[in-house]
Amino acid sequence: MASLRLGTRGSALARRQTDAVARALAGRGIESTPVVVRTQGDRDAGASLLAIGGQGVFVRRLEEALLEGRIDVAVHSAKDVPGELLPGTAIAATLPRGDVRDALVGATLAGLPSGARVGTGSRRRAAQLLAARPDVAPADIRGNVDTRLRKLSAGDYDALILAAAGLERLGRTEVAGELLAIDVMLPAPGQGVIALQIRDDDARARDALSAIDHPPTGAALHAERALLRGLGAGCAVPIGGLARLRAGEVVLLARAIEVTGERVIAVQESGPADDPETVGRRAAERLLARGAREFLPEPVP
Repeated sequence: MASLRLGTRGSALARRQTDAVARALAGRGIESTPVVVRTQGDRDAGASLLAIGGQGVFVRRLEEALLEGRIDVAVHSAKDVPGELLPGTAIAATLPRGDVRDALVGATLAGLPSGARVGTGSRRRAAQLLAARPDVAPADIRGNVDTRLRKLSAGDYDALILAAAGLERLGRTEVAGELLAIDVMLPAPGQGVIALQIRDDDARARDALSAIDHPPTGAALHAERALLRGLGAGCAVPIGGLARLRAGEVVLLARAIEVTGERVIAVQESGPADDPETVGRRAAERLLARGAREFLPEPVP
């Protein structure tokens, strides 16, 4: 079998994640080669995510490289992947999920002084932070983990919120002041998951990735992504979702948060593990029925 070309962003975290995929494949005797693809999110590193189109800006160039045949597999942080993939592609495999939690860096939640500037580029994190600490000030931040940590050290921010899984993969867990409990900070759909996207018709890549796929993580991810699609929402909106498998069922916690943090709508939905998308869709319907439509930046059809 020819070496699989693994498309990746050029950041240190993206490369670490791609290395993890390569090691998993090598353990099954499958060769792979990394191919760096520069995305819009990388080129416009100083702009707000919301201004340049949300988290999907980290994904579309990889998807295009996939469809153009320049890579065989696109390696993603699943939380960056919009609910709708480009036609002709599919998520074929996931690695075992990492830590789903968010980390507060530079302080603890209780120890943040009133008025503290907390750096985050996520509406979900900002809204839940305000729900827990309405006296602090979420402040937009861009850049990779090292860039954000330098800005914190320079005094531009009093604290940061970063994904615990990313810190772990970079070997930087020591910077976390607190790992935030999920009842305080429900993660983004897909957080902690490395997702592997292929062309629908690429049987060779699909067969190779099946050797390293982790079905429980995949089932949880499909429920969470169905939640996003059911809300008509991208991943830059104040929606949290976390699915877990218990006794043959998928149990999904979902939360919609007003951007001010003043209102939170939460639901729990469950169903058979072999039909996770129905679980996610039902959770979305219940959130909408309870008023979540008002929290989304664009109307849901």
